[in-house]
Amino acid sequence: MENLLSLSFDYLSSFDGVKIRKGLRQLEGLLAQICLSRTTTAAERRRSMAIDGVAKSSPKDLASLSEDPAFREFFKLQEGFEWNVAIRLISCLERLLGKGSNGQNDLLLVSTLDLLRGVLLIHPPSRSLFAREIYMNLLLDLLEPSSCPAVQSSAVLTLVTALLEQPSITRCFENLDGLLTVTSLFKNRGTSREVKLKLVEFLYFYLMPEIPYAGRDAANVHGGLHRSPSKASRLGSGGRERPEGVEGTRTTNEKQSLLGRYLNNVEDLVEDLKETAPFGTGFG
Repeated sequence: MENLLSLSFDYLSSFDGVKIRKGLRQLEGLLAQICLSRTTTAAERRRSMAIDGVAKSSPKDLASLSEDPAFREFFKLQEGFEWNVAIRLISCLERLLGKGSNGQNDLLLVSTLDLLRGVLLIHPPSRSLFAREIYMNLLLDLLEPSSCPAVQSSAVLTLVTALLEQPSITRCFENLDGLLTVTSLFKNRGTSREVKLKLVEFLYFYLMPEIPYAGRDAANVHGGLHRSPSKASRLGSGGRERPEGVEGTRTTNEKQSLLGRYLNNVEDLVEDLKETAPFGTGFG
């Protein structure tokens, strides 16, 4: 696995778009092997071929994934700087962003963001990288009006993944005027309808009660990646306004006040959020 990662990293560090695309595909193939299970019986393969014309793979369930030797090896490698995929993808984003906006470069940006989201979901401790201002600013730069809609939409989704269960990273986002960036793009007349829908979804997500990722404190990893506990404690589902005993979180009311500086009728968003619970979490 180290050899494949090393080869992929070499391609990603290139300024040649063809080599970068090759590196992304190699990483995508590695993650697919880890997270997807191929149909095992002849009957299953025939059924898949009859329906789709190809033998498709299906996602592994989380219980089996955590016990999979390949996944455990990959997760362990991500705990150190040398083999961490997220930091390599972030560096690739920096180089691509410096090349300006054009069709091929935008496609590479979207592909890199898509892969980065997957890595952040597979290895949640890597989200702590976005507690660093330089990396958070990179995501915010991708939300500038000059970016193409596909890049903007992908950047919004990546921002959600980076902030997921990470209050300290959310504070970094706020301190860097992230709310101003998001709301300015939303109010911009040139912003596409699809991107505006993504931004509304982000605002719903932002206003949700904060529940930190168990076993991690992103505020303590500015110096680099650290090992995470082998078993994360289970999260409760109460949807409290402020989790008991947890510092650094903000209530929905506090975030509503912050967002209200840049956007009108935020109370309507909060009321809608309470009534519909779009993310499956209620308010206490």
